[in-house]
Amino acid sequence: MGKFNDIRILAVEDDPTIRLLVKKALEHHGAVIEEADTAKEGKTKAITQEYDLIILDLRLPDGNGYDICEGIRDQGIKTPVLILSADHDTDVKVRNLNAGADDYLTKPFSIEELLARVEAIIRRTKGNDENVEIRCNELRIDMIHRKVLVRNSEVDLTNSEFNLLVYLIKNKGRAISQEELAENVWGIGFNTQTNFINVYVSYLRKKLREHTDFKYIHTVRKQGFKVECS
Repeated sequence: MGKFNDIRILAVEDDPTIRLLVKKALEHHGAVIEEADTAKEGKTKAITQEYDLIILDLRLPDGNGYDICEGIRDQGIKTPVLILSADHDTDVKVRNLNAGADDYLTKPFSIEELLARVEAIIRRTKGNDENVEIRCNELRIDMIHRKVLVRNSEVDLTNSEFNLLVYLIKNKGRAISQEELAENVWGIGFNTQTNFINVYVSYLRKKLREHTDFKYIHTVRKQGFKVECS
């Protein structure tokens, strides 16, 4: 049995060699792969069909993967997105994460790293049988359907916001540094010149405040952020 049995993945990549490499590696582990080699085809498939993951190259012959990611998020599509790019610049990574990407893998990459990233994303988004629901006061997280509810009212979160909230709550009661969050939620090293984690925490706080007056996320000076459930 493959680790990705029945997982449907869209691979949007114009380089036929890389596309074939990705396809063969993931199919070997049971995934069902659909392909696209242009931005137009990739966006159309991402919008009209259902996938468990989209692997998206940044540089395409007729467009930019960043615009595709931002576009599908604007339409409310929450399918996880793994960006592939030869650009190692942290600001580029952060820009794409802010556009709604779930992870960012730089080229050249090893098959082992690709498989590890895909497995981590699938594990986060599919949840697991050991912990299908997480509670924190009046907040309830449904890990199977990736929903956050406050008094049965759903809080509309992006994938990254959801993953951030889950990580904070799973580590409730202790201060978590921005370095730890960058590594464990986004899979990147933290750059002190960027403020994307503060931005995401701000988004989370704002969305939670729309449903409850309870302050879940606290800033701990010089240490990071901490969730309190009581």
